[in-house]
Amino acid sequence: MLAGRFKVLTTASLVWVRQSALYATANMADASRDRMINEIADGGSSACASGDASSKVVLTRGCDPVMAQRAGTMLPPMLGGAQLIGVTTDDEFFALLQKRKFDVVFFAPGACRYSAARQPIPGGNRASSGWTLAEYKAKVREHQGDAAAIVETTEEREIVPLLRQALGLPPA
Repeated sequence: MLAGRFKVLTTASLVWVRQSALYATANMADASRDRMINEIADGGSSACASGDASSKVVLTRGCDPVMAQRAGTMLPPMLGGAQLIGVTTDDEFFALLQKRKFDVVFFAPGACRYSAARQPIPGGNRASSGWTLAEYKAKVREHQGDAAAIVETTEEREIVPLLRQALGLPPA
């Protein structure tokens, strides 16, 4: 009775299904990144070019290297020319916190969403296993003191306004 309702798949058709599923996943990831970049841009405006923060440095802890690269090129003009250093692993993040002082330490929306969902933030290491943003912020204070502003948001559209405020720039 059920035999007529199901199609028998061969190994060749299974491989094809898997390849197409991977292709669809890659396109979905790119579409999601495009949406997030558009939301970041929507949070800023042409007025964002006002103000000079070119002497300031923002350390960003994210979890998606592709988004870090894309945002790292589009954000500086919206942030008065501030330099952005984006990292996606705790090994890099902790090393930079110890190496120099930053004006702002920013936790990207993806990392904040993982923390809010009580999921491990991608890029963690043995020392930071299971950490939430509370532990990360304590680590920032340990190495940066109170001078560095800490910015966090789960919403891409809030990135530009929050970072402009932390950098002492006029609102967009």
